[in-house]
Amino acid sequence: MNPVKRKSYEPKFSMCVQPAFIIGTVNEDGTDNFAPITWVSATCEGEDYLLVISMFGTKATKQNVVRTGKLSVNLVSRNILPLMDYFGAHHARDGKKDKLPYHVSRGVAVDVPVLDESPWVYECEVEKSVILGLSTTFFCRVRNVQIDETLHIPDAWSVDLTRLDPVIYSGQYHSIGQWLGKIGDFSSSEESRQ
Repeated sequence: MNPVKRKSYEPKFSMCVQPAFIIGTVNEDGTDNFAPITWVSATCEGEDYLLVISMFGTKATKQNVVRTGKLSVNLVSRNILPLMDYFGAHHARDGKKDKLPYHVSRGVAVDVPVLDESPWVYECEVEKSVILGLSTTFFCRVRNVQIDETLHIPDAWSVDLTRLDPVIYSGQYHSIGQWLGKIGDFSSSEESRQ
């Protein structure tokens, strides 16, 4: 491998490659609310993992999560990118977000709105939250995962992201286009060349 030449920039260049999700919550009046969030990751607590979701500002979705402690985390695949973009450009305070067609059902384990068009959905309850300035980070226990049955996933380590086709966000939208291999495929190739 060849070394890379880098140039230093101010810390404001904080690009972070992130999968895109649409968060589903329930408004105070009982209506469904959806908003795109890309600050989503995971951490472990013993044998369980928690989703780690950060939200900035005072948006209705964040207020709903604080109030109810419940949310759905709907993965955005390329085919529903227009819906994510629409939800991001329209706010709850502007009225019902119904200019694009989409279908909603309820979670199996948690009573939250779930986007039927999403191929991978987490149903979550907030375990803990941490406030840093205008951002709140929620540590969410996953109560159920819904996965598109046509994906045929035998275990958690066999997810073919090229078939799942998630949208990746880094200030702009991207997708994953090619499967490259499994853990260990490259170190064993390197060892055989030496």
